Amino acid sequence: MADTYTIGVDFGSESGRAVVVRTSDGQVVGEGVTPYAHAVMDAALPDGTPLGKDWALQHPQDYLDVFQQAVPAALRQSGVSADDVAGLAVDFTACTVLPTRADGTPLALLPEYAARPHAWVKLWKHHAAQPQADRINAVAEQRGEGWLARYGGKISSEWLFAKALQILEEDPDTYAATERFIEAADWVVWRLTGVETRNACTAGYKAIYQDGHYPSAEYLGALNPEFADFAQTRLGQQLSPLGGVAGHLTDEAAGWTGLNAGIPVAVANVDAHVTLPAAGVTEPGRLVAIMGTSTCHVMVDEQLREVPGMCGVVPGGVVPGLYGYEAGQSGVGDIFAWFVRNAVPAEYYAQAEQEGLNIHALLEREAAKQAPGEHGLVALDWINGNRSVLVDAELSGMIVGLTMGTRAPDIYRALIEATAYGTRLIIETFEQSGVPVHELVIAGGLKKNRLLMQIYADVTGRPLSVLDAEQGPALGSAIHAAVAAGIYPDIFEAARAMGQVSRNVYTPNPEAQAVYTELYGEYRTLHDYFGRGANEVMHRLRARRRAE
Repeated sequence: MADTYTIGVDFGSESGRAVVVRTSDGQVVGEGVTPYAHAVMDAALPDGTPLGKDWALQHPQDYLDVFQQAVPAALRQSGVSADDVAGLAVDFTACTVLPTRADGTPLALLPEYAARPHAWVKLWKHHAAQPQADRINAVAEQRGEGWLARYGGKISSEWLFAKALQILEEDPDTYAATERFIEAADWVVWRLTGVETRNACTAGYKAIYQDGHYPSAEYLGALNPEFADFAQTRLGQQLSPLGGVAGHLTDEAAGWTGLNAGIPVAVANVDAHVTLPAAGVTEPGRLVAIMGTSTCHVMVDEQLREVPGMCGVVPGGVVPGLYGYEAGQSGVGDIFAWFVRNAVPAEYYAQAEQEGLNIHALLEREAAKQAPGEHGLVALDWINGNRSVLVDAELSGMIVGLTMGTRAPDIYRALIEATAYGTRLIIETFEQSGVPVHELVIAGGLKKNRLLMQIYADVTGRPLSVLDAEQGPALGSAIHAAVAAGIYPDIFEAARAMGQVSRNVYTPNPEAQAVYTELYGEYRTLHDYFGRGANEVMHRLRARRRAE
């Protein structure tokens, strides 16, 4: 019997990646990557229209380029015939949303809206809707909205309702022209199949869909009278389950991809959540950290708990029959990239070039020569705001302990440690709320940094397992495609057959763990002082920056 294959497509912040996967064992046999031509638009639109502070937009055509370039490239590399491809699935960063017409045409691609920033895709890390998020939270608390606790007590500026409300209040004409407001994940599936669907995962985690409905019209109207009918008129009311069939590949999409028309396309998913099956994680107690530009922490449990600062808990949000929990850090790899781009002296670049090393590899090597605490620094990992557990995009980073003797590798290591402390705080918050965490499973590009991985094991005091696939979310999507194609009856069986993980690759060093426990105490003191209201200096500075 001939092997069968599925294709998973993962849309990240900077590029889209496609993999061809053998369904019998999860082996990746081909892959392709397409960088987005427009990348992240955070300064200006393509026509030069300037953007405000804290904006982050994308171009919808970049996503279609992935289907037209990365998928055919992966298929060519694999040598697999299109006749042997049984299905396709996608995952996406979230919450990444765009306004469209009723037929799915993005407003940004219409000439009359091309110069309007609010007509474009709002990437997950678009933080300019913080004032709207603040009001969403304040009104929900005043009204005693029951869903607020399911999101740790705060709705993020990164999520759907804050971004939509910002459009209404800053560009009412664009809002009036918006007939659909949709996750990019669901939009690309719409383009593949001709069928509009809304996946249960993003609706539950990013669009406050709980207990069978969105927030009430009365609540939305309390935010803004013109917003009262938003959920009813611009969001899909029927949600599609994960692993289900969203539709079938159209002739047009078959021409883009080189696949056969009519193959099933699975319901879309979130990049972080789809990674759990890729790592074979479908049971409680194992926290998957998807570490890239940001980090998402996702796990499942049998019980419904309210966890302060979590991004959400959704029944069936990751796998059927279990509650899916999500937390996260809005800057991790982005922080390291910021540092090497803006603060590393030229001599380190010269040394890296001389040795044929990437600048990150050089800094990692030099930082690894130190013992824990040797650099005398403690940092807060908020350079891109705080997602969990404070849920405050207005917070900012800091480093304590700088001296004239501080060197670039010292700061690099301190920033790694800060992100590890942030993860430990998330773990402790889960456990204090009754959701135990016994093991970390690491996915994403940062798993290649051995220093970072050992620091995370030492700081958290837990063994680290590693996803054995370079494109974890894409593999997870391919696993969901195998369920949608009927190759496996459910995600549990598919994950057992196709998941790829190496267990306990890194284990805590007891001596380092003891030092990091002391330093973590210093981190907690700074975290609570600057993040929980004792000193609002970060908010005041951010307000001044915005005013200027």
